[in-house]
Amino acid sequence: MNAQGHTRRAVAIGVGHYLPERVVENAEFEKTIDTSDEWIRSRSGIERRHFAAEGQTTSDLGIKAAEAALADAGLTGADIDALIVATSTADLTFPSVATMIQHGLGMTHGFAFDVQAVCAGFIYALSSANAYIQCGQAKRVLVIGAETFSRIMDWNDRTTSVLFGDGAGALILEAQDGAGESGDRGILSVDLNSDGQFRDLLYVDGGVSKTQSTGVLRMEGREVFRHAVEKLAKTAETALERAGLGADDVDWIVPHQANLRIISRTAQKMGVGMDRVIVTVQDHGNTSAASIPLALSVGVASGKIKRGDVLVAEAIGGGLAWGAAVLRW
Repeated sequence: MNAQGHTRRAVAIGVGHYLPERVVENAEFEKTIDTSDEWIRSRSGIERRHFAAEGQTTSDLGIKAAEAALADAGLTGADIDALIVATSTADLTFPSVATMIQHGLGMTHGFAFDVQAVCAGFIYALSSANAYIQCGQAKRVLVIGAETFSRIMDWNDRTTSVLFGDGAGALILEAQDGAGESGDRGILSVDLNSDGQFRDLLYVDGGVSKTQSTGVLRMEGREVFRHAVEKLAKTAETALERAGLGADDVDWIVPHQANLRIISRTAQKMGVGMDRVIVTVQDHGNTSAASIPLALSVGVASGKIKRGDVLVAEAIGGGLAWGAAVLRW
């Protein structure tokens, strides 16, 4: 609360996304591995995904998404105080993707850093941005989810290689005064969780300290699925409760786009119809930390998400790490 008895809220004022030009239909995988379009669709809901071009990096995708969000808000890099990027597929071991995007936007001021919580990364980044705005350390924060998961695939593994795609989404949050009530615009609540005992269910088998190599993604799909539905519904309900809202108040669920069955099962568990869920998994595949901001941007561009709508975003990823955020658009 500030002196006037108002609450400082982190309000969304711009959104944008970028998908690489190369579209990979399910049928392309039939040539190299024992799979089919029907098999991929029935298990995941995925029909196609985008892959970054050779030499196109995570920061390249992030810059394009950031530029789209800035254009949407009518701002330039000079208007941004902080830049937070959620990614598990950084260009280099260091520096952060965020500093590369910062430079790409012509920013020489403010601060920039990466957040690593795999598919839940965007929720974690959103929570960080909200905290910087609420404590007065930043007025405007650019939050980006950007990934090139095509670079960490085992192309011989038919259970994982068909699920992931590349892309980036960006959201600009601005400090505005609210009344401290659930009717305020902006982020109303966040719920974050992690439990490292499940770290072997979804991981990359390489890294700087352990193997000095990048490694490829490994996943116990059935186990991840089991944890996902239960944990996503619970974190969404907790976040809604903190915001003083219930499932009936939700205009749109904007979920992590990993698997259509997880998305529909979670919505069902929350008591929300699929007509109130933004679904992009069929066109994007699982873009990890980029999936929620991508879905958000597509939802706004399609005219579904309108000003004043209550949104619940929820995600789970390696760690396991999971969480949800409630915001009024």
